[in-house]
Amino acid sequence: MRIDLHNHTTRCNHAKGSMKSYIERAIELDIDIYGFSEHAPMDFDKQYRLRFDEMEDYENDVKYLQKEYQDKIKILLGYEVDYLKGFIDQRVINAKVDYLIGSVHFLGTWGFDNPEFNKEYEKRNIDDVWQEYFCNIEAMAKTGYFDIVGHFDLIKVFNFLPKKDIRSIATPALKAIKKANMVLELNSAGLRKPCKEVYPSQLLLEVAYELNIPITFSSDAHAIGQVGFNYDKVIQLAKKIGYTKAVTFEQRQKKLVTF
Repeated sequence: MRIDLHNHTTRCNHAKGSMKSYIERAIELDIDIYGFSEHAPMDFDKQYRLRFDEMEDYENDVKYLQKEYQDKIKILLGYEVDYLKGFIDQRVINAKVDYLIGSVHFLGTWGFDNPEFNKEYEKRNIDDVWQEYFCNIEAMAKTGYFDIVGHFDLIKVFNFLPKKDIRSIATPALKAIKKANMVLELNSAGLRKPCKEVYPSQLLLEVAYELNIPITFSSDAHAIGQVGFNYDKVIQLAKKIGYTKAVTFEQRQKKLVTF
């Protein structure tokens, strides 16, 4: 069973290609379950996400494709939601979807994964940056709002790495994820970024496995050529750690499948 649950559409204003073309590519790659998880609206950083008044149209687009392709592929409906204090909106949290991905892209107002702002790293203590990031991941898990943790160690994207043991910084967040009964995605987008590594790293995935945290798979596609990106490499990593099953969703309910 091949799963790819974290993918975007042109409605986020920084992706290319029709939704149909993403699905057609997924079918070509023998993906069995494909999820759209558009950047959910919020009243911050509005240029890189869906608008609130587009939610219904986005959801209807996915539902249309679910019917059109029902004999070829299972299509799921989700949102990727930014965890940012003061900007969590109940219209998103209460949306009738298959799953919600919780992600951290901002430390305060700093979009740390945006290359436009990576000079900010040079102004900060990198250990403090990593600690703040994983404290936010921990807080996100404790809300109980989300099903999947998006790109768990995204903070490594530009290779600004801490001096401290990464495991000691990230393990409290992993324990919160376990307690919240959330799923960790293996996200191949990191292989396209300067860090050249899956999110999360093998080191952190080993800790997740020890904690018995379930996984799912994502390519975080913003273009047709990114659908299923390096899927086999990510599968190999999961199997190397010891995983044999992954999670898919339907109406916020988990289902374990063998990959």
